[in-house]
Amino acid sequence: MHDQTYALIQKNPRFQELVSKRDRFAWGLSAVVLGLYVGFILLIAFEPALLGTRIGDSSITWGIPLGVGLILSAFLLTGVYVVRANGEFDRLTSAVLKEVQK
Repeated sequence: MHDQTYALIQKNPRFQELVSKRDRFAWGLSAVVLGLYVGFILLIAFEPALLGTRIGDSSITWGIPLGVGLILSAFLLTGVYVVRANGEFDRLTSAVLKEVQK
């Protein structure tokens, strides 16, 4: 693409909407993931006995399912982002490109 095309894309209101929505969504998900990880680290730091408590009569402690849940939540939130990126964000991108190519 040429510099003129880039300038048209950057001035396009739909492109600005796309960038704004994508940034807000990505920062929101990042904040959730950061909050989960910080919460887990704080739990390790201030309540280690809780994580070392056995679940019922088994040899598994609460730390294992909480740690696995933390990792799975990161995968889940990544999936949420991918679904939205492949849907709404791709539609906005296509609309911007169609407008610029006219």
